[in-house]
Amino acid sequence: MSLLRALPALALLLAPASLTAQASPARIHAAERARIDAVFQAYDKPRVPGCALGVMQNGQLAYGRGYGWADLERNVPITTASLFDIGSTSKQFAAASISLLVQEHTLAYTDDIRKYIPEMPDYGAPITIDNLMRHTSGLRDYTGLLTLGGHTLEEATTDSQALASIVHQRHLNFPTGSKYEYSNTGYFLLSVIIQRVTGTSLADFARERIFLPLGMTSTVYRNHAAMLIPNRALGYAPADSGGFQNSMSNWEQTGDGAVQLSVRDALKWDENFYHPRVGGPAMVEQLQERGRLANGDTINYARGLEIDHYRGLRRVQHGGDWVGYHTAYARFPDQHTSVLIMCNSDGISPTELADKVSDIVLARSFPPKAMAKASRRDTSAARVSSSPIPISRLAGSYYASSTDEVARITAAGDSLSLGLVGRSLPLEPSGPARYAVAGLPVSVEFLENGDAPARAVRIYVGSELRDEAVRFTAATPSTEQLRELTGSYQSPELLVTWPVTLEGDHLVLNKGAGKDEDISGRLEPAMTDSFTAGSGLVHFTRDASGHVTGFEVSASRMRGIRFDRKTP
Repeated sequence: MSLLRALPALALLLAPASLTAQASPARIHAAERARIDAVFQAYDKPRVPGCALGVMQNGQLAYGRGYGWADLERNVPITTASLFDIGSTSKQFAAASISLLVQEHTLAYTDDIRKYIPEMPDYGAPITIDNLMRHTSGLRDYTGLLTLGGHTLEEATTDSQALASIVHQRHLNFPTGSKYEYSNTGYFLLSVIIQRVTGTSLADFARERIFLPLGMTSTVYRNHAAMLIPNRALGYAPADSGGFQNSMSNWEQTGDGAVQLSVRDALKWDENFYHPRVGGPAMVEQLQERGRLANGDTINYARGLEIDHYRGLRRVQHGGDWVGYHTAYARFPDQHTSVLIMCNSDGISPTELADKVSDIVLARSFPPKAMAKASRRDTSAARVSSSPIPISRLAGSYYASSTDEVARITAAGDSLSLGLVGRSLPLEPSGPARYAVAGLPVSVEFLENGDAPARAVRIYVGSELRDEAVRFTAATPSTEQLRELTGSYQSPELLVTWPVTLEGDHLVLNKGAGKDEDISGRLEPAMTDSFTAGSGLVHFTRDASGHVTGFEVSASRMRGIRFDRKTP
C-alpha cells in the first residue's frame, strides 16, 4: 500500500493537487479508474520509481496520476507536474520545428542536407531532410558511434563531438531511400540544420515557437548537462544488490531526444493536433503523412510519429527510451483519446502498460472481434504446422543479413531463450511455431523445414517484421586459425585502436572504455571468420592471398564499420 494512501492526513499535506485524479465522469468512471490503478499497482508505493499517467480525452485530462517516486533520495512523489526525459518521443517536436520552417520557405523537405551541413560526406546520392525525418537516410546511429569511440553516458558529450563522429563515417548502412531503419542520427542532424538556418538552438526555437505559444511553460530541452530543471523526475535502474541506482546521462544532443515533459504540458501539445494553434492544419498533416521508399512502398513512420492500428483503431504513437527513462505515447485521433505513460526506471516497460490502459478506456470503441484478432499475424508466406515443433528442432544459430546480426536460440529443458544483441531473452510459447518475449513487444516465428531443424526464424517488434534470420552451423576454428586473427586494429571511422588477443582457446576483443555499447570481451565463433561479441558482430577480412587485412564491426544500427590491421 502506498504511503500516501496509508496516511490520508499526510497525503493532504504533501500531495500537490495534480496528484489526485482529474476525471471526466462521462468517460472515465470510478470502476475504470480502479482498474487503471491496478495496472500500476507494483509502482503505487513509496521508495520505488514509477510512472506518470495521463489519459487525455476531448481536450481534457480525463485521468492523471502519479505512481511511485520521482526522487528516491528526497522522497518526492511523481505527479502530473513531474518532468520526465521522454527520449525518442521528443522527435515529434524536432519534426514540428522543421515543419514550421518549411511553411516559412526557409528550407524544404527535399533539400540535400549538405546544403546546410557541407562537411557531411558525399555518399554518391543526396540525403534529403525528409530522409532524416523518415529514418531512410542509411546513416549510422551516432549514439552507438560515440560509445564505440570510447565515450560513456556519464560524460557531457557535445553537439560538436556527435557531429564529428557522423562526419568521419565512410559508408552508409544501406543506400539512401531504399529501406526504413531507425537511426537517432537523422533527428540530431535536424537540430544542427535548425541551428544553422535560424541562428538559434533547437531548444530555444522550440521554446519560443512551440512550447510557450501553447502554454507549455515547464517543457524544456535538456541541452546542457549542468542545467537545473525544477520538478524533474530522476532516472533509475534496478541495482544488482537490490534496490535502485541512478541511471542518467549527461549527453547534450537534442533533436533525437532530450525533451523534458510533464503530463500537464503534454495535454496542451496533444490538443494542438485537433485544434492547431501552432503550425496550423498543414503541420498536423505533415507530421502524420507516412513516408515512402524509393521503390514506392509506404512505411509506417511519418515525421516524428508512427502511424498504425491497435485493436482495429487508428493510432498515432511514438515511444522513447533513454537510460532510466521510458515513455509510451499513443493517440487515437478518431476517438479524441490519448494515453501517455512516462516512467523513470529501467525495470518498467510503458508500452505494455499503455496497451492495458487503452484496453480499459477504449473498450467500447473497439470494433467487434478486434480483441480476438489482435494477436493474429499474416503468415501466408510461412509454413506453420498445426502442432508444436519440438524444441530440439528450434535451437541453433541464425544469421540476419539485412541487419548483420546473429540470433542464438538456446534450449534448457522445455524452455527456449533468444540471444540477440548481447541479451538473453526467455521465450514463452504463443503458437505451434511462435514464441513471445515476456514484458517486451518482441516475438519470434520459426519457419519449418520438414522434419529437419527449423530453417529460419522471423523476429517481430510489435506487428512489424524486423528480421528474418537463416540457420547456419557455427564454425569451429582451431587454435592456430584463431591465432592468425590476433593483432592490433585501427578504425579510420571511429579513430580508435582495438587489440585482439588469444586467451587460452578463444579470442578476446579489448575495446576499452565505452561500456554502454559493449562488444568487448570473448569472441564467440559464428560463421567462418565471423564472431559475436556481446551486442555486436565482427567479420574479419582477407586479401586475395588469404592474409587478414582487418575486420568490420556491426552493432546497434551501425553496420560494417571498418578496422584495418596495423602492421607490426
